[in-house]
Amino acid sequence: MKITNNCGLPDTIISALHRPTYTKGDAHISCTELLNSPRIVQLKRKHWDDVEQDASEMVWQLFGSAIHHILEHGKGENHIIEERLFAEFSGWVLSGAIDLQTVTPDGLEISDYKTTSAYSVMNEKADWTYQLNIYAHLVETVKKIPVTGLSIVAIIRDWTARDTKREGYPQAPIVTIPITLWPAEDREQFIQSRLNAHAAAMFEADTEGTLPECTPEEMWERPSSWAIKKEGGVRAKAVYSTKEEAELNLTKGYFIESRPGERVRCANYCQVAPWCSQYQSFKEKQSADQSE
Repeated sequence: MKITNNCGLPDTIISALHRPTYTKGDAHISCTELLNSPRIVQLKRKHWDDVEQDASEMVWQLFGSAIHHILEHGKGENHIIEERLFAEFSGWVLSGAIDLQTVTPDGLEISDYKTTSAYSVMNEKADWTYQLNIYAHLVETVKKIPVTGLSIVAIIRDWTARDTKREGYPQAPIVTIPITLWPAEDREQFIQSRLNAHAAAMFEADTEGTLPECTPEEMWERPSSWAIKKEGGVRAKAVYSTKEEAELNLTKGYFIESRPGERVRCANYCQVAPWCSQYQSFKEKQSADQSE
């Protein structure tokens, strides 16, 4: 990947970004890749040397790396920090780097540190549950020690004290979020289903076939909608999922505003979007619809 510096960040920041600390080790797939879209993983595999990202978009990664130093200095006698584990499933070696394991009389408690937004804390990500349960299965498979608890330690980068009066808003800039621990059988089935999806995508890539498409969830898709707004107004009176519904509820003095669907991840966060036929087709269709 090529790192650009279009915003003129200091050389020290650029140097740090050029020295990534992450590695999945001698594994076929990491926990992070396992949870990612199989299509994206294969497109990255093919186009990684051509991917460009500006340093200004990677600053928060440095904060994530800084967590490792916090863990090192705050390590207790019953803590295991930054341990990478490897286990084989159906011929695939899966690896996961676990931020913190706390040794208790009953087993191990797993914690993962996230530098994230208040919105993410208020709308807990499903991937957090998936990731922690994969870690639990790795620990129990490799160490033969029961996992007794899972949690996310969220460091909220955009936290403000004035917003703590809002319902559901985190009351401190660092919060611990308990994560549900699945039964072992459910964890194993989930890992196997994700491995099957990635194996199928890799086969298609290696045989120059058709890659599986990303799901709406993987694209962070926002469907098209139609809003009824008052003439000269700013806010919508109501928003409908179809134009027909909006037309049925349209009254005098109001108009219908079309809000095209978005694929937020594709448009703003996916590094391989320029080489993705699925996204390029979506953009072409959007352009055609808007020109009608």
